[in-house]
Amino acid sequence: MSEGRLRLVPVRSREAKDFVRRHRHHAPPPGQIFAVGAADEQGTLRAVAIVGRPVARHLDDGSTLEVARTS
Repeated sequence: MSEGRLRLVPVRSREAKDFVRRHRHHAPPPGQIFAVGAADEQGTLRAVAIVGRPVARHLDDGSTLEVARTS
């Protein structure tokens, strides 16, 4: 892995879910609001975070989000 800096990059839903399938033992979450990635200096995607609605119903107030998966 490169020792350089990572930068935040936009990631499409399908790309984020495929990344999680390749790098995690858990399946990607069924729904999401958005995903963000971290890419190295060459533009290679090194990490993703998938953000969605809270699992706990009492936290699902319309303005709260939770990070569902990181990889």
